Amino acid sequence: MRFRQTLLSRYLLIVIIAFLFIPIVFPLASIGYVIIQENSKHADDDFLKYGSSRELTAMWHGEAAQLQETDAAEVDRRLQELKQKYAEASLFWVDSSGATKLQLPPQSLHPERWSPADAVRFMKDSIDSDPFTIVSFLGAEHNGSAFMVMQMPRSIIQLDRPVGAGTPFYIAALIGMISLFFLISLLFFRHIRKRLIGLQAAMALQGENGLPQPIAISRNDEIGQLETAFNCMVEQLKESAERERAEAELRKQLIASLSHDLRTPLTVMNSQLYTLQKEPLSENAQAAVKQVEQKIGSLDSLIENLLSYTLMTSGRYPIKLERLDLLRIVRESVASWYPLWEQEGIAADINLPEEALPLSLDKAGFRRVLDNLFQNVTRHAKNGSYIGIRMETYDGRSALVIRDRGNGLAAHSASKGAGLGLAIVEYLLHEMKLGWHMASSDEGMAFYIFEL
Repeated sequence: MRFRQTLLSRYLLIVIIAFLFIPIVFPLASIGYVIIQENSKHADDDFLKYGSSRELTAMWHGEAAQLQETDAAEVDRRLQELKQKYAEASLFWVDSSGATKLQLPPQSLHPERWSPADAVRFMKDSIDSDPFTIVSFLGAEHNGSAFMVMQMPRSIIQLDRPVGAGTPFYIAALIGMISLFFLISLLFFRHIRKRLIGLQAAMALQGENGLPQPIAISRNDEIGQLETAFNCMVEQLKESAERERAEAELRKQLIASLSHDLRTPLTVMNSQLYTLQKEPLSENAQAAVKQVEQKIGSLDSLIENLLSYTLMTSGRYPIKLERLDLLRIVRESVASWYPLWEQEGIAADINLPEEALPLSLDKAGFRRVLDNLFQNVTRHAKNGSYIGIRMETYDGRSALVIRDRGNGLAAHSASKGAGLGLAIVEYLLHEMKLGWHMASSDEGMAFYIFEL
């Protein structure tokens, strides 16, 4: 990935701009301020009644250059014309002998005859004073001793501009640039946050298969790499889910085929055992036939559990919940198992209340649960010669309890069929919204079934 396309490069660019802001942007802002001030001064000149002081001075020197002391009448006439044009001005002229000539308007402030000291004092007092004073010697070369004077109030030739009048604009410009910097930073991180939130939302969004959906990659930066990695993960999950689905389907087909293939020889073996039982056999032979018959029954039960579990895990096992009496189903199941328990020497201790216990149950499914539990007791706990079925309280709830006096969980775990049977029990109880708990000790096992 190119460095200029990364978020790091963009962030470094913002940092560099921030470091260069003071040494570069501030001088540029100052130069801009000066330029604006100069332009504003020229603009102010357009609003002055008689122009700026420079223009007024140039005009007065030009007028003096066109006049001669020898033509006093012309000088008086021209000053009168200028007085009409510059009404606020005070005009007078002094000849080479120091005599004050025409004054417009007449004033008593100036001496009637000027000495060199008077002229110096007047020039000194006029420097940077109000009124604004212009003195110009008569003649084209301005080398004579006669001179003429114009005095104009400074309020007319300049606008009131306090020191620092443009400072607010300068500060506003700096604040604008700083605000622009922060705005760029805010937009940068806001864009990053928006993309991260979009990625988070894509992770939480699931498609029809329960997996996240791929997202569009907007940029080839660090977040773009993260988005690419996320899309790769989604593809791997899809491939993994597809493989798992195919393997599960293959496993189900294999179990179904094996179960079908195993039932055929079991049927033949059962028919042969039926034939052998009609023949005269010794006691040892009869015991062997009985043991083979039991093992065939166990194998047949294991195949049935295997098929049922396969249907359950594939979601094809039918569950139909109805409001049924749990205790009635227990009594019916116990009645069907009672002869076998007598044959195996297992004493049945049944203590169930007379009143009904209605629950939402699948009748066939709950019968299957009881059959698997009773079968485990018959196979793995018959040495205890006891099975107890009663209603007790477990964790503050009314629970059906099935107990035996076998060797506990170790005896049940000795056969793989017991584990598969309990897996079927767990699945069916879960589908019927029933809870269960199994307690094991050296004195036997207790299996609790209760409503959640």
